[in-house]
Amino acid sequence: MKTEFEARILEIDVDAIVKKLESLGAEKVAERKLRRLVYDLEPGNETSWIRLRTDGTKSTLTVKEHQAEGIDGMKELEVVVDDFDMANLFLSKIGREPRWYQENRRTSYVLDGTEIEIDSWPLIPTYLEIEGRSVGEVEAMIGRLGFSPSDMTTLCTKDIYSKYGIDLHSIADLRFEG
Repeated sequence: MKTEFEARILEIDVDAIVKKLESLGAEKVAERKLRRLVYDLEPGNETSWIRLRTDGTKSTLTVKEHQAEGIDGMKELEVVVDDFDMANLFLSKIGREPRWYQENRRTSYVLDGTEIEIDSWPLIPTYLEIEGRSVGEVEAMIGRLGFSPSDMTTLCTKDIYSKYGIDLHSIADLRFEG
């Protein structure tokens, strides 16, 4: 499985981040709504799951395993699938039913090979996700963006919701209103 090297900065000022990214010469790659279905990998095990996600153009099927705290604590195995709905049907036919539907809005930038995502989810403040090729690359980008290591977190989405007093797993259908 591939190691994901990522960290998040919570409760960002979106306009200030965009201005900073533009001043550094970051390339805006996309602005889109992501839809995902989340399935149990092993019932009762909240440290690993299956995610089927689409941005309307590209769909992926991913096994995620949260193995440790830290920038390098998440492992993933991901494949591109041709059709979101067919992949969901396939999973259903082999006995996997989604536990949750979730959506978020994401604006993606790339700066010197590092992926920088402005993520907006229903019910919580917008946050920044920085994903790189190593712990050092993520930490360096956090500094370039004007943050310190104490500003970052490696909380997963479920734990970010918990920080705001929301049990994400109690929301079977998480979407934006309207």
